[in-house]
Amino acid sequence: MRHQFLFLLLCATFSCIAVDSQQALSTKTFNHEKAIVFKANDGQETDAFEGFIMVAENRNNVKSRQIRINYVRFPATGTKTGSPIIYLAGGPGGSGIATAKWRRFPLFVALREHADVIALDQRGTGASEQMPSCQSDHSLSLTEKITPLDVTNQYRQAAIACAAEWTKQGADVLGYTTEQNAWDLNDLRQHFNAAKVSLWGISYGSHLALSAISLFEQHIDKVIIASAEGLDQTVKLPSHTTSYFGRVQQVINSHPDLLLAYGSIVPRMRRVHQQLQDNPVNLTLNNKDGTVLPFLFQKHHMQLLASMMIADPNQYLGMLLNIYRDIENNDYLSVKQILERGMFNDEKISFRLMSMAMDVASGITEPRLQQVRQQTKNGLLGDLLNFPMPHLNKVIDGLDLSDHFRQPKPSSVPVLLLTGTLDGRTYVEGQKQAVSHLNSLTHVTVVNAGHNLFTSSPEVLNNMHQFLRGQKIENLEISVTPSFIEHLKQSL
Repeated sequence: MRHQFLFLLLCATFSCIAVDSQQALSTKTFNHEKAIVFKANDGQETDAFEGFIMVAENRNNVKSRQIRINYVRFPATGTKTGSPIIYLAGGPGGSGIATAKWRRFPLFVALREHADVIALDQRGTGASEQMPSCQSDHSLSLTEKITPLDVTNQYRQAAIACAAEWTKQGADVLGYTTEQNAWDLNDLRQHFNAAKVSLWGISYGSHLALSAISLFEQHIDKVIIASAEGLDQTVKLPSHTTSYFGRVQQVINSHPDLLLAYGSIVPRMRRVHQQLQDNPVNLTLNNKDGTVLPFLFQKHHMQLLASMMIADPNQYLGMLLNIYRDIENNDYLSVKQILERGMFNDEKISFRLMSMAMDVASGITEPRLQQVRQQTKNGLLGDLLNFPMPHLNKVIDGLDLSDHFRQPKPSSVPVLLLTGTLDGRTYVEGQKQAVSHLNSLTHVTVVNAGHNLFTSSPEVLNNMHQFLRGQKIENLEISVTPSFIEHLKQSL
């Protein structure tokens, strides 16, 4: 119901094409396409085409096998159609097709005003051809105290074992890099007989878009990215985490009742981390099948939990702040309820090929790695925000793309960047650096928005429309209300 309301609001505000419209859509098809009725998760439907292309798994190997890349194409509805717009999901490992079925469905529909909109499942994701997940023989004890070195060693051994298993099953692990992923976009452009394509991505999708700009900017029309991740930003700087919580604190400070109840959040987080480091806590978790799981809750569990919950300023951030407050008062009920959702279990370490390999391939430059290590010593979340990187850095021989990949080239491709000030995944400071080499940049700040900001305000879509029309964007700052505030007030 919420998604349907948002769709109607967006359409009422910006005259997007209703999904049940009888307006004739283009029936032109391309190779390996068929007409479908695309159904969103909330039941809304629209005509579309599903198709696929075949690409080399590893273009650097002349004997490479071909793999299938799937997509859904929403045909343009406007009278003047531009370059196909390809949606690039985050992750790495997210599905563009699944995203189109979810809360961004109104955006896919609305952007058809400008061109065909393509929901792409990148190589190794979603409906595209992919290898099975790998479960290794390695695991971490849930009942014994473990060190950061134990975690790194076990994950590296598991990654090496899984790479060997995928190779045995016929995959070329070295083909799962952002550069190979970017060249798929160029193959897709040729599939659509288009001189250029436009790219629309978020998080890792922005990382992929920036790589494509470096490789073949002559074939790229326009780029819209949100929550930007630069080519040397697979691992975020720990110092930026502290700055992020400083911005959260400023929001809390503007509400006297919350300031009184929660006080200074960063000092509390540090006290809780020290408390768990000195005295890990034995918990008993209730499994869904009625069994119980003994669990030694430690500092790195709390830091990893926090890294999972801070992406957006929604109820999860509110829950996290309550967890820290409760633990400091020796109350573990709230964290136990979260842990019982299965965030940690006693299974073996497992990986998905695309997700793991893409991050390892993008890697990190040595100067940035040293910077991360230095900042980790006092970092609120240590080096766990992008776990299991940098722990798996260069774990697979030949996969790392080298510093040549991580050094962006100046570009004049028009780019629209949308940044949320309370983005707890790709921080404000990093996003500014990620696009510093772009010469035709429009940067819009969405105050109080988080990582997933495309549907945070109708003004976001309005700016996207203006950008795709080639109009100057006048409103470079959009303000929204962070929902974690209401969550905190309800818990007082």
